[in-house]
Amino acid sequence: MRRTVAIVAALAVPAGLAAASIGTTAASADPTVTWQRLGSYATGLGVDSAEIAALEGDRLYVINGEANSLDVVDVSDASTPIRKKRVSLDDFGGGPNSVAVKDGLVAVAVEADVKTDPGQVVFLIPAGKVRGSVEVGSLPDMLTFTPDGRSVVVANEGEPSGYPSTPSTDPEGSVSVITLSPRGLRKSTVRTAGFDALTAEQTAALRLNGPGATTAQDVEPEYVTVSGDSSTAWVTLQEANAVATVDLGSATVTDVSSLGAKDHSVSGQGLDASDKDAAINIATWPIRGLYMPDAVDSFAVGGDRFLVTANEGDARDYSGFKDETTIAGLTLDPTVFGDADAVGALKAPSALGRLRFSATDGVNAQGQYEALYSFGSRSFSIWDADSGEQVYDSGDSLERVVEAQLPAYFNAGNDDNAFDSRSDNKGPEPEGVAVGEVDGRTYAFVGLERVGGFMVFDVSDPEAPTFVQWANNRDYTDGTTFGPDGGPEGLSFVEGDDSPTGEPVVVVSHEVTGTVSLYGPASATE
Repeated sequence: MRRTVAIVAALAVPAGLAAASIGTTAASADPTVTWQRLGSYATGLGVDSAEIAALEGDRLYVINGEANSLDVVDVSDASTPIRKKRVSLDDFGGGPNSVAVKDGLVAVAVEADVKTDPGQVVFLIPAGKVRGSVEVGSLPDMLTFTPDGRSVVVANEGEPSGYPSTPSTDPEGSVSVITLSPRGLRKSTVRTAGFDALTAEQTAALRLNGPGATTAQDVEPEYVTVSGDSSTAWVTLQEANAVATVDLGSATVTDVSSLGAKDHSVSGQGLDASDKDAAINIATWPIRGLYMPDAVDSFAVGGDRFLVTANEGDARDYSGFKDETTIAGLTLDPTVFGDADAVGALKAPSALGRLRFSATDGVNAQGQYEALYSFGSRSFSIWDADSGEQVYDSGDSLERVVEAQLPAYFNAGNDDNAFDSRSDNKGPEPEGVAVGEVDGRTYAFVGLERVGGFMVFDVSDPEAPTFVQWANNRDYTDGTTFGPDGGPEGLSFVEGDDSPTGEPVVVVSHEVTGTVSLYGPASATE
């Protein structure tokens, strides 16, 4: 039997998620919007296309890394998208990484042919004609317009080419603030918010481990969200396990907030740690998870500002330095992990023996590991934007939902349909996140890069989110394309005033299948 999950039933909450608190997620008792797929667009280019998409009005803009192009798609009929134009970006660099649109102006972040060189932001009109470009930092990875449409904020990741590094092979990470001029693109200005002026206290809060790298080289800005008043940006520093605050008026980094680590020994915050135990085994372990978020979005409730992060995790893996290891060759501190028999049990392949850990965190002066840190926390979190304090984490809820609703393909990969194949490496791997308001309630949409689809949570009460739905358009018996939609990379929420249907739309782009799907409200359930 073909196993296709089109829209998984709303409010199907597994046992154990009876109350909303840190580590658990309940079903909503309030009127809740569920989501259905309206239509899908396929680039026809396969893997590494349709990584990110942006929607405004009846035009969808889709970037294709492999083909170095931008697709302009007519979605006036959301059920039948039609590509109107494919725009080559060869003249601007080696490939696009992000796209955004605001008030009829399209912006595309394009990395240089040599990724350590400065990149470009290319501006186009809705029909796909290029208006011009501006230079930004190295490896522009994500960009967004400010809500007032006056600026574009760009996270320049600045990845190295390898280690040991020189200034020319390990560029500094930065945030570009492009102030648009009503007199035309040539009158626009680009200012750079850098990380070379952080205080010693701020630097100490960051996870920095690139050999020979300065702080500015080692932070790698990943994703940006902007406050509703267009004054502040928050930028994830994924490998550094932190979030930076940027004042857009002065284009300066004003603060960095370390995100710390999740305690997987606490009930409700466990994980399935092995792909070799032939079972679903979501359990507590004496380890910690570095949040290391990829995507971030922001929202406000009653005047308080909050950030939502998708805690994917990401290790540095370059020529000359590999950040990732397994427990097999590590010497564990016996005062923490017990005697040889206890350590041996932890090192079994069916226990922690296959899980990926940081090689540089948790080690003491004697070379013993006092703590074990894995990459990512298999969750989404909500943070107070001003204090940096965590107000909620979804604990093990994402894996619990997959266990309850799709046990036969629990923790499958995005390029395989094998049961449990990703349990040793980030599990469902939350990567994308978007937030939007519908009928007075605020929802977070969390994309699961590996197992597929996105989960919807009502976050109207930031301290007690409620699970709504897992929407997943994937056929798990298809071993060729892993589709129709596989490998969700980016999500965005579009208000009804800016959508082709007149109602809110969630845009989900999939890099494995080269597809973009549009979702709209299906119903309100009491």
